[in-house]
Amino acid sequence: MAIFDDDEDLLFIYKYIFEEDGWHVDVFIDCINIIDKVSAVNPAIILMDNWIPDTGGVIATQLLKANESLKGIPVIYVSANNDVSVLAKEAGANNFIAKPFNIDELKSIVNNLVNMLCF
Repeated sequence: MAIFDDDEDLLFIYKYIFEEDGWHVDVFIDCINIIDKVSAVNPAIILMDNWIPDTGGVIATQLLKANESLKGIPVIYVSANNDVSVLAKEAGANNFIAKPFNIDELKSIVNNLVNMLCF
């Protein structure tokens, strides 16, 4: 799992929660060279924040989805914006969740998306 968010406290929480569930978690505080970052870790799934430095979540997700070798990696768009569903659709994300979120709901979305793509 790769998580892109500029809130380092939230990254710590994400990492702790998902590693407790057995995930290997790579965290990033920006989207600079996102293709290289994602290619290097080859995650099963990506959590993408909307307001992340350099390009922002929409463009970063679009770059990933336009890349032939990375486009199949599911992306869950995460934002505190009221229009998170619109942003996720514009980005080409596979799903979304609004901040603040319930941890169990986030884990359910992640697990359902991964299970759906594995079968």
